[in-house]
Amino acid sequence: EGGRCDAGTGVMRVFYLSIPPSIFVPVAQNAARHVSCDKGETRVIVEKPFGRDLKSSRELTASLAEDLSEEQTYRIDHYLGKELIENLTVLRFSNIIFQPLWSRQYIRNVQINFSENFGTEGRGGYFDNYGIIRDIMQNHLLQILALFAMEEPASMDAEDIRDEKVKVIRCIRPIEMDNVVLGQYKSKKVAGGETLPGYLDDDTVPPGSLCPTFCAMALFIDNARWDGVPFLMKAGKALHKRQAEIRIQFRHAPGNLYRNAAGGGDMNTNELVIRIQPNESIYLRINSKVPGLGMRLDQTDLDLQYKKRFAGELPDAYERLILDVVHGDKRLFIRNDELEAAWKLFTPLLQKIEKDQIAPELYPYGSRGPIGAHYLASRWNVRWGDTNEDE
Repeated sequence: EGGRCDAGTGVMRVFYLSIPPSIFVPVAQNAARHVSCDKGETRVIVEKPFGRDLKSSRELTASLAEDLSEEQTYRIDHYLGKELIENLTVLRFSNIIFQPLWSRQYIRNVQINFSENFGTEGRGGYFDNYGIIRDIMQNHLLQILALFAMEEPASMDAEDIRDEKVKVIRCIRPIEMDNVVLGQYKSKKVAGGETLPGYLDDDTVPPGSLCPTFCAMALFIDNARWDGVPFLMKAGKALHKRQAEIRIQFRHAPGNLYRNAAGGGDMNTNELVIRIQPNESIYLRINSKVPGLGMRLDQTDLDLQYKKRFAGELPDAYERLILDVVHGDKRLFIRNDELEAAWKLFTPLLQKIEKDQIAPELYPYGSRGPIGAHYLASRWNVRWGDTNEDE
């Protein structure tokens, strides 16, 4: 593999660098300088983290640019390779029933939730240097938000799609600490006398660490389509279930004739749920009459369950993305200006958390997270949809 490509042959070399951040730049530079193809193509896949803040991200980008062009650099986010994320733009832009609804006029709030039912489990040393905001929210969840909220691109070309993603990220209002809740899981005794370890019980975590393992925040996009709509993002470790999903909660039907029959409140609002993992599915919650005498309404799901509807296994996210690298398709990869916009949004918040040494709220291992997350949602007259059901 270290030899030069034969002259005149159209050979491609792809380097996938899933290595510690401390050695990433020298490895990428030496690969580009000494084992790239003279006559073919060289492509380098960059695995996150893409720096810790705006400054380190810029330094990383500049170091890579010394030997690799932007066209050769593929910043991978495996969440963008998941089947339901790929289907998000199809759902939006190929179904006319959703196109007019996708705005502040009909949508009351959007929730993007990510939860894991396990802790750091020996990876605390790495995790403590980054935390849940850098590990999950600044990349995976923000990318999902951008695809969800962007305007329709001019084409399916990678540059057109990424242009729209950058535009919507730049429209996100600076994050206020009042709209953020931090948490850290603690130990919990369970049946049989077993104790589930807390974050600080991990031997690889520094004693007294304030690193958040949970974060919930409210974001706002200051543009004509989304003005005033809260986008609630939540991510955490050691929660009650493993799940990732997007929930779109719609406004009440104006002058609803059946308000009393439906019980009022959130009972009679529609909800569209895109379940990313596990058990990939899309379902729309609608109101319908309960069969029988009298007039009583209940909510019913119109659902698409991938395992029931489609035969065969869904392709793995990395499988899809690495094939895209071979084909030169960059639709699902992060461009440098997109990365810059993301860090500009999150760096001031991260600096404030670390400078002020803001202590996270403790929550038991296996719980639904800190109570502060529910107060944050209620501030915007929202209830977390993923904690109201046990699907």
